[in-house]
Amino acid sequence: MSRQYFGTDGIRGRTNAWPMTPDLAMKVGMAAGTHFLRGKHRHRVVIGKDTRLSGYMVENALVAGFTAVGMDVVQFGPIPTPAVAMLAHSMRADLGVMISASHNPYYDNGIKLFGPDGYKLSDADEMKIEALLQGDIALAPSADIGRARRVEDARGRYIHAVKSSFPAELRLDGLRIVVDCANGAAYQVAPSALWELGAEVIAVGVTPNGININDGCGSTSPLLLQETVLTAGADIGIALDGDADRLIIVDEKGKIVDGDQIMALIAANWAREGTLRGGGLVATVMSNLGLERFLGGQGITLERTKVGDRYVLERMREGGFNVGGEQSGHMILSDYATTGDGTIAALQVLAALVRSGKPASELLDQFDPVPQLLKNVRFSGGKPLDHQDVQRTIAQAEVELEGTGRLVIRPSGTEPVIRVMAEGDSEAQVKDVVDRICAAVEKAAA
Repeated sequence: MSRQYFGTDGIRGRTNAWPMTPDLAMKVGMAAGTHFLRGKHRHRVVIGKDTRLSGYMVENALVAGFTAVGMDVVQFGPIPTPAVAMLAHSMRADLGVMISASHNPYYDNGIKLFGPDGYKLSDADEMKIEALLQGDIALAPSADIGRARRVEDARGRYIHAVKSSFPAELRLDGLRIVVDCANGAAYQVAPSALWELGAEVIAVGVTPNGININDGCGSTSPLLLQETVLTAGADIGIALDGDADRLIIVDEKGKIVDGDQIMALIAANWAREGTLRGGGLVATVMSNLGLERFLGGQGITLERTKVGDRYVLERMREGGFNVGGEQSGHMILSDYATTGDGTIAALQVLAALVRSGKPASELLDQFDPVPQLLKNVRFSGGKPLDHQDVQRTIAQAEVELEGTGRLVIRPSGTEPVIRVMAEGDSEAQVKDVVDRICAAVEKAAA
């Protein structure tokens, strides 16, 4: 059966348009609840959300669905995605749900599901839920309908867990840190955690109003963070996205530091300390060739997966790795979390900053990235990548880049777009290769 609802990161779309409608959200609650009804114990699901206006609507629909099939519901309110994963496991829940569209604008929303172990659901579990969505779902007897309650200290529990990932012998005293919470789920917890560890905190993106999440702020719009770091004379800036599973850093000079440099720092440090597991780290095909060369020089392997943090995590679990992530800023440190956690990753960087005594601009300049160019080609239908001229152009480009670069071409999983990425030692060659392939795809799609 092909997927109709689940994408690479749960169910996502524009609210009040298929599939993000309240009636489907209720049925997702019924289907997911039914799938996780196992044993005779009183079943429980925990639900968190970010700060989108539509979160109220989606949450109430999910609560109706879960309680209708006999699951009790615990509601956390606005809280980061990794907090939901952590609390689903620590509260012995049968299921965890995060209502968020991550870095997307406020008018989108999504439903992410976590199993009782705190990990995102497997493909097999998602397909079983999809099958349930296709038919009628049995309701619980009247006496067995679930109950719902709110837990007010969820944020405090998460702050404590986040701080536990920071070395006990260190403090952040003397550091001036700007944190941009994207007007999203971490608007309270991230500044609080940094302040409790001793930092002077300048917080931006902490006034959510339901429609300003990720709007000119956060990890996908770092200009606000750059300007604030420079104006405040801060030592470092930290930007999270709407659900706080993504991290981008700005150094004291206002330069943006992406996930590749962050992963390079953490992996190299952990390797020196003897705590890096799996012999390397896991990243996606989009990570820069410069990262791979840097790690190779340190005796550290780089394993690549398809784009999507779920694929990174799957490989980490298979191979026993404890560091993985994406260039876009998803950081998975499995010693401390079962999913990406921007705040925990930031604390690892801050610990290295304190120990080194170096400025952020020096500490986070781990390698020189090779020229990389990504372009998107939108098409209206068909399969342009199957066209003979496109395949011929791609094959020629691969020959040209052999030994000096890489080529990654993939269709988007969420929209009718072909993504064309090339990187190599010659910027001119990279541009020429990408332009030729894009032109061939456009011609084939016409």
